[in-house]
Amino acid sequence: MPIEIKLGDRIASVKILNQNENLIEIMVDDKVYNVDLMHNDEGTFSIIENNRSHNISLVPSPKPKSYTAHTLYNTYDLEIIDAEARYIRNRGAGAIAQSEKQIAAPMPGKIVKVLVKEGESVTQGQTAVIIAAMKMESEYKVALDGVVKAVHVADGDTVESNQVLIEID
Repeated sequence: MPIEIKLGDRIASVKILNQNENLIEIMVDDKVYNVDLMHNDEGTFSIIENNRSHNISLVPSPKPKSYTAHTLYNTYDLEIIDAEARYIRNRGAGAIAQSEKQIAAPMPGKIVKVLVKEGESVTQGQTAVIIAAMKMESEYKVALDGVVKAVHVADGDTVESNQVLIEID
């Protein structure tokens, strides 16, 4: 199952395709990489890709599943967005799975109720859809003021992880 990694303004879909000890075949968005990944010390990694060596040090941030990555010349803040992180984020401030203009299912579930219609004006924080997953019902809210561009689900539909449910313009 792919995860998303947020690096600055970019969100990349990452999936491990194959792993044999340190040798990993990984897909980032639609590009496949073969890497040799070695965990050297606590938080320090050596990555060899295309005969180039990269050393990266990951320092945990106070925010869960967030890190500061230090390379030889640069420092990056990154966040791992897996199903659990999407679920927690969408339950809390209510918003975004793939972008601020979409509401997507963070995990498989069933649509309990769609509360908006195409063409309807919506405001930030307004509940748009209720999903039952893991024996709980969760409300998913609109991230920004706008107009509902598309509703891709109906009451009673079964949804998959990352499936776009509603689009906002």
